[in-house]
Amino acid sequence: MEEAAISTPTSSATATEPAVELEGITKRFPGVVANRDIRLTVLPGHVHAIVGENGAGKSTLMKILYGMQRPDEGVIRVNGSPVSFRTPGDAIAAGIGMVHQHFMLADNLTVLENIILGSEPRRRGLGIDFAAARRKIKQISDAYGLGVDPDTLVEDLGVGARQRVEILKVLYRGARILILDEPTAVLVPHEVDELFDNLRGLVREGLTIIFISHKLDEVLSVADAITVIRRGTTVASVLPKDVSARKLAELMVGSELPSPETRESTVTAEVALAVRGLTVRSDDGRAVVEDVSFEIHKGEVLGIAGVEGNGQAELVEAIMGMRPAQGTIILGDADISGWSTLRRREGGIGYIPEDRQRHGLLLGAPLWENRILGHQTRKPNVKGPWIDRAGARADTERIVREYDVRTPGIDVDAAALSGGNQQKLIVGREMSSDPVVLIASHPTRGVDVGAQAAIWDHLRAARAAGLAVLLISADLDELIGLSDSLKVILRGRMVADVDPGSVTPEQLGSAMTGAREDTSAERPGSAAAGAHDDTSPERLGSAAAEAGEEA
Repeated sequence: MEEAAISTPTSSATATEPAVELEGITKRFPGVVANRDIRLTVLPGHVHAIVGENGAGKSTLMKILYGMQRPDEGVIRVNGSPVSFRTPGDAIAAGIGMVHQHFMLADNLTVLENIILGSEPRRRGLGIDFAAARRKIKQISDAYGLGVDPDTLVEDLGVGARQRVEILKVLYRGARILILDEPTAVLVPHEVDELFDNLRGLVREGLTIIFISHKLDEVLSVADAITVIRRGTTVASVLPKDVSARKLAELMVGSELPSPETRESTVTAEVALAVRGLTVRSDDGRAVVEDVSFEIHKGEVLGIAGVEGNGQAELVEAIMGMRPAQGTIILGDADISGWSTLRRREGGIGYIPEDRQRHGLLLGAPLWENRILGHQTRKPNVKGPWIDRAGARADTERIVREYDVRTPGIDVDAAALSGGNQQKLIVGREMSSDPVVLIASHPTRGVDVGAQAAIWDHLRAARAAGLAVLLISADLDELIGLSDSLKVILRGRMVADVDPGSVTPEQLGSAMTGAREDTSAERPGSAAAGAHDDTSPERLGSAAAEAGEEA
């Protein structure tokens, strides 16, 4: 493949020094060169996107710019001046802030406490001026439409809300150069539009955005310039008007954009998982999942669409036995409502969690030990009552090969992998245990287009072999393309059944917020087609009104 020429995008709007210049950046780790002679020029007041496959070196490069890593070679300039950052504090002092793909928040602190941690405003004397901090947080939140409540505990927030807290934390510290690592991974289309409006507002005020993403259509819509990194080195710098999404994908991974579309039906009459009247309550007694019922058949992918925070996480945790619930859960012919999480796992439920670092991995443990995690009572991980190190190690090697996990070896700690490679390890682990039912919560979050296609292929192959899949995803194209049937959840209730064969992402996004939309895409023959049905447009609008601000 002929690579695009590397050029520096120019701007007629400014003749000032670049906001960021990286020249010849090289970073080596034992057994791997993460960055090799990277060159990058970011103009002030621009959105500059960086794209590349998992393990290409994007995150390492940004950690170097943010002072979390030090380069072995190369020069960094900020606003024309050479800099040498030893810590993130040095980068923050230079006006650089970073929102990580995996958030840096303390769950047991409030939003306000997380935001001011390390930058506490002081009253005269020794006390923290919480009133001043709250005013500043509210001012920034209102100015950019972040909608953050400073007094909420972070542990009570969904992933999307945590992301907004991270952005607010960076703005609170006065950053003028923002590094955003996969900021749209958890957002539905209208939320992406709102984020991009916010980014354009920041740029109009003179801020500079470095935007890392795997969603190439979004990159093309928001970026002023794009740099492509492959295998640790810069292969192209282009303008969005000069390149297509397919060309970017080819530059990244040497292949065209994949499609999640599943054409042939493999759904059988045999029910693999039945959920009946499931209700989950929060600590204060509020129903966060209310009277939910559904069935998943062998060979079927059931997709659940919903705006973040409408009960998807609680539903999944209840099915996995991680959260108490009322109602009945049937796996095959067995009522598993009272079973422990381990017993449900042993019964044949695989689980790809929403947050891979909190619920899917032991970051300080090597890859082969993470292969065992959640499957510590089953072969090839055990021999009799003992852990089978040889069996677990051999199977980890197989997963690394088959799922293209980019790693120097299986003795590397999970924390050393990029987010996408961590995800591929988890998907490989769960698919390797021959589950009867797979709970897949955002299975391709944070992975590149090549890895995404591979995961889709594995899911389709397992589905054809009879696997039943409950799919939760913020990627509406993924939901529509992979699902055999599709439900919409709003404030903990299933409010619509839609036909994946005809619904558009825009229609699905509207149904998720309760907006009144053309419902011609709803499944023919479903109750939604009736004039008085619970999933009519009137019902959706009513549900949204009941949900209020929480919807």
